Amino acid sequence: MTTKRIHFPQTTAPQRKLLFETWEATGNVTQACRKAHVGRGTFYYWKPRFDEHGYAGLETFASRAPKEHCRTLPEIEDKVIALRREHPDWGKQHITDELTKANNWVPLVSPNTVRRILEDAGLWQVTEAGEGKKGG
Repeated sequence: MTTKRIHFPQTTAPQRKLLFETWEATGNVTQACRKAHVGRGTFYYWKPRFDEHGYAGLETFASRAPKEHCRTLPEIEDKVIALRREHPDWGKQHITDELTKANNWVPLVSPNTVRRILEDAGLWQVTEAGEGKKGG
């Protein structure tokens, strides 16, 4: 028999408040978790924060999203921009292929990264349909 893992979605601030209000009133972690519809791990995850900051500490939580985007190296961005300025009729795929060829056929960037670099540099025009124009 295989055990199925249970997924608990992220809790809301009112849910966390209910969890700790119930826990303070009853002193029973299991009962508080049942009432707030959370797992015991959630209680113990938030308890140190509750102990330190009280109910205000339950309002927000630290995002797990990366703090910085994985940006392309500036040298590669400069090469993309230079190629576009030398060859304004080249599209994102052609620029990607030229960079790959110059790097012993090892890809440096994707075509969409090339488009983003050119958009940031003002060298890629976006049409109403959302597709870019080759001319810049």
